[in-house]
Amino acid sequence: MPALEGKLVRLRALEPSDAERAYQWINDQEVTQFLMARYPWSITAEKQFLEEAAKQNKYEEARFAIDTRDGVHIGMCGLHRGRPEDRKATLGIMIGEKSYWSKGHGTDAVMTLLRCAFHQLNMNRVDLHVFEFNQRAIACYRKCGFVDEGRLREEYFQGGRYWDLIAMGVLRREFEAVHGEAAATIANSPAGG
Repeated sequence: MPALEGKLVRLRALEPSDAERAYQWINDQEVTQFLMARYPWSITAEKQFLEEAAKQNKYEEARFAIDTRDGVHIGMCGLHRGRPEDRKATLGIMIGEKSYWSKGHGTDAVMTLLRCAFHQLNMNRVDLHVFEFNQRAIACYRKCGFVDEGRLREEYFQGGRYWDLIAMGVLRREFEAVHGEAAATIANSPAGG
């Protein structure tokens, strides 16, 4: 699959050379407080993970590096646990470069990934779980068309207390209703967005 073009970001295949940056991000508590990443990772484990991820993207596990349009690697995202029979997957995203937080790159990456899910992989549904305290992510997901579907009460222990996870999902028809058919064609335009 070629790189996926958004307005601010480009989603490309993960490469083993991404390991050093990913290793720094996954061991930064300011970044991982928003992830279900409880334990430190070694550089060896990160290299092994990226080597496996770089071998192939497929419906069941499509993972991407997030680069800015000028080529700065700022994070990773993916569609996980894809089930072709149900035409669904779970979205995950990490913007590891904190200087790019709250500047629209995460929203653009999610939108680009949803266009891929719905208009290239023919998915019908994408879901995710987000910590109740991650208001920036919740706002991003709602802007992209996700709706609240439920709450897993006291699902995760972090920082000395239990936190709820909010279950969110978006259906293809909901995404298209919010963003129109233009959302599907941005990545396919000659200018790439």
